[in-house]
Amino acid sequence: MKKGYSIFLGLMLCLSSGVQAQHINRNKFIPDSLDNYINRALTNWRIPGVAVGIVKDGKIVLMKGYGIKELGVPSKVDQNTLFMIGSNTKAFTATMLATLEQQKKLSLNDPVTKYLPNFKLENNQVTHLVTLRDLLCHRLGFGTFQGDFTYWTSNLNRAEVIEKMSHVKALYPFRTTWGYTNAAFLTAGEVIPKVTGKSWEEYLKETIFAPLGMGYSIALSADLTKQINKAAAHTLSDGRLIAIPLPQIDNLAPAGSISSCASDMNKWMMALLDNGKVGARQVIPAAAIATTRQAQDIVGSSTRLNGDTYYELYGLGWVLQDYAGKRLVMHDGGVNGFVSSVTLLPSENLGIVILTNSDQNYLYEALRWEILDAFLKRPYYNYSDKYLAMFKSRYNEDLQNAAKMRDSVAMNLKPELSLNKYTGEYVNDLYGKLTVTKGDNNDLEIRFEHHPRMFARAQPLGGNRFYITFSDPVFGKAIFPFTVQNGKVISLRVKVADEVEYTPYDFRKL
Repeated sequence: MKKGYSIFLGLMLCLSSGVQAQHINRNKFIPDSLDNYINRALTNWRIPGVAVGIVKDGKIVLMKGYGIKELGVPSKVDQNTLFMIGSNTKAFTATMLATLEQQKKLSLNDPVTKYLPNFKLENNQVTHLVTLRDLLCHRLGFGTFQGDFTYWTSNLNRAEVIEKMSHVKALYPFRTTWGYTNAAFLTAGEVIPKVTGKSWEEYLKETIFAPLGMGYSIALSADLTKQINKAAAHTLSDGRLIAIPLPQIDNLAPAGSISSCASDMNKWMMALLDNGKVGARQVIPAAAIATTRQAQDIVGSSTRLNGDTYYELYGLGWVLQDYAGKRLVMHDGGVNGFVSSVTLLPSENLGIVILTNSDQNYLYEALRWEILDAFLKRPYYNYSDKYLAMFKSRYNEDLQNAAKMRDSVAMNLKPELSLNKYTGEYVNDLYGKLTVTKGDNNDLEIRFEHHPRMFARAQPLGGNRFYITFSDPVFGKAIFPFTVQNGKVISLRVKVADEVEYTPYDFRKL
């Protein structure tokens, strides 16, 4: 997710909209200026639609949709329009397991193998040390997103994904380095049926959705296609905003498959801010909520756009940060076509949710800080335009790099070997197989065993390098090098977009 207009253009747009830094009344930003701010931002960011929810002191401050559900379709987003919330699913999974601990049905310090005897990592000694807590706070030793290319929108089922984890060569020693691991949350979620006799999705509906009154929310991505009031997924491809298919990620459901709306997410946030109560009913144990907010890992420290430095820790399904001397409990979520954020400021009894139907924006983040600053009476900073400038600059750089690659392809540089020499089957221990065949235009085509609907076009760049364009734009563009020894192809290195996985895969030619 990379882009942004210039600072000058952003400031000019700000002035033309009447949302000027020196004239912002922090007491009236939410009721008087937020609608204009969001509607202007939708145009500038090229986002079809957004839904925003704000709760404060047990009351709804805002619950509203902006823009449209799908590009080219006039149907407007409302407070009940469903968006995929991605990794904001993780807090639901962690809360359910923490609740089961309070009910004495498990301990988060139990080894995973107590419930899933077939669970295995490459390091057999580590396998028996991994606890449920380790799964929920990303400290297996995996790198961030490591293994996700194998799992993401693939044809693997949940059991197969968990088995594949035993083929991941961890980048770090166990419990030494935080590395965001979606498959770990899947594994944790699959403990729930072992303890309750009900699937993760059934237990979610029974213990959270139903008692909180989250009547619109759905647990599985497969069910989103059946809904009428839903947002479509969008991305930017070669500079154009396009609608893309809704992602099917139920093989990783406990890590990211929930779809929800502003009205339902407001109910979730109000319950969490009221120690698990809905009215007089104690729906979620207060101790379970506290458990999910206990810091488990140090993620790092950094500096925000406004110059503030901050720490970042990880609890169980929640990121923990400091902001203006206060503690934030938060998380972002991203899947193909959607990004979202949920932010809790417990000391102020404040909750903010932002749902967007494009995966190419930082508006969800800019809005978070803008709304927080309004409630905390901090100076107006105009985060949207500043994020936009950074975003556009990076995206333009990507477009320029892609244009250079297309120019290189147009030079008709000959590969070192005949195209037939590169064709055949290749295998990677983690992923499985891919097949390279000759294409129609002096190029190659690559098909992937676990992504049968996706292919990649490989165009010669000279030598043994090929420019790769995936049919699914989410997987990006790349340069794949073949390794050749003594005139024979022995391997191929595959790299997908960083948003899917950072780690490259080496496939051996069979």
